[in-house]
Amino acid sequence: MCLDALHRNESCGGHFREEFQTPDGEALRDDANYAYVAAWEYAGPKKSPVLNKEPLIFEYVHPTQRSYK
Repeated sequence: MCLDALHRNESCGGHFREEFQTPDGEALRDDANYAYVAAWEYAGPKKSPVLNKEPLIFEYVHPTQRSYK
């Protein structure tokens, strides 16, 4: 989970990063580059984990920038 949070250059859900926020302090999403489900696969000892991605397809509801203010 931590590897995935560090890999993403955005704030989304539980992955809030101070360097990726709006001027109002809200989470700054990057749906163009991160609209996928991620699963990191263990590749064995002393090997880097492998990122497996499955794209998210939005047919009815589309992601938008949120504001909690």
